Amino acid sequence: MSTRYAYLGPAGTFTAEALRTLGIEGLEEVPCASIEDVFATVERGDAEAGIVPIENSVEGSVNATLDTLAFDSGLTISREVVLDIHHALIAAPGESLATTKTVASHPHATAQCRKWLVANLPGRPIEAANSTAEAVQRAVAEPGAAAVGTRLAAELHGGVVLADSIEDFEGNQTRFVVVGRSAQEPTGDDKTTLALFLHEDRPGALLMILSEFAYGSINLTKIQSRPTKRALGEYMFFVTLEGHAEEPAVALALECLRLKLREVKVLGSYPRAR
Repeated sequence: MSTRYAYLGPAGTFTAEALRTLGIEGLEEVPCASIEDVFATVERGDAEAGIVPIENSVEGSVNATLDTLAFDSGLTISREVVLDIHHALIAAPGESLATTKTVASHPHATAQCRKWLVANLPGRPIEAANSTAEAVQRAVAEPGAAAVGTRLAAELHGGVVLADSIEDFEGNQTRFVVVGRSAQEPTGDDKTTLALFLHEDRPGALLMILSEFAYGSINLTKIQSRPTKRALGEYMFFVTLEGHAEEPAVALALECLRLKLREVKVLGSYPRAR
């Protein structure tokens, strides 16, 4: 019996590599053209779950994932995966750095190699693609084009590696999350991600939110503001904390926040990646 998982494709993306680390028996991979399509595929029932990038150690949050979780989807995070990221410059056989006229990739990938690209391919236009593997497919098909992607994508799509490990910073990692309809039971070593919406912007609003967690001795690992999409200057907060939403201290903090905020949306409680 197969288990269908949607992921940001095509084959050979870092998301595909993260999916394979889950060790799922009978895994059937369902490649999707965009992060939003991953969510839609799961919501239609064409896959049991999906996996998407949510944060990179160099470039920060993947806003398409955060916004879809907060505004457009009822899916919940059930697991996280942290993957070491090593980028390669890939082109068609016979190409070289000297013949490279353009470079394409997902914007997060090219941003993680910004210094290397400026130093080694100065003046070449950088083009956006939906994924690193899609960029590799384009580069293999277009003379003078190169892509930032994975060695796996080069192997799968007939490319050659012109340069390896071109990321600007050592320790480059990306966090991926599994999204689906199933909530996870507490494991004793969990994280919870929230979307918090204010009634209105007022002095001390953020302090009020932080105080509820401080009273419960709850450690926050991340906090980020994002536009609400409703009006210029109106923001909401993403918060990730240590603990499960069902743990007494976390549950109490959430109940207190629900009395003070317009909406408290639990995006998922899930085991911490190791």
